[in-house]
Amino acid sequence: MKIGQVSKQTGVPVETIRYYEKIGLLAEPQREDSGYRRYTDDHVRRLSFIRRCRNLDMAQDEIRRLIELMNQPEAGCQQVDRLLEHHLEHIQQRITELQALQQEMQRLRAACANEGQVSECGIIDRLKQSSSNDPGLDRDNHIPGSH
Repeated sequence: MKIGQVSKQTGVPVETIRYYEKIGLLAEPQREDSGYRRYTDDHVRRLSFIRRCRNLDMAQDEIRRLIELMNQPEAGCQQVDRLLEHHLEHIQQRITELQALQQEMQRLRAACANEGQVSECGIIDRLKQSSSNDPGLDRDNHIPGSH
């Protein structure tokens, strides 16, 4: 099948399919004489697996490691379990960061009187202030790894 069909079947955009090929998460398909890529059911299954992992917010390295482990069907499952445990720890850390972000946003909203002009806006004024005393918020990225 062609890339458009695979995209439609898996819900993965064409550009993303090509990207996964480029970074080695998806094997490059055979090419027809016309130059078109010819995808198989194995490609569809792999893309569906990758999509499910991405929906669980797994990083490319985590997905790559899971694929490596899938290619070793006789190996023990402990490595998969450890990978998921590490991912769960990451999720818990992000939840904590999001809660800190929520609290800061609530403090900002409390600074707004909903009256007056933007030049007098308490939210804008607070955003102009130094953020060195904002506990738990990353200075470069409010949710590390999400952008």
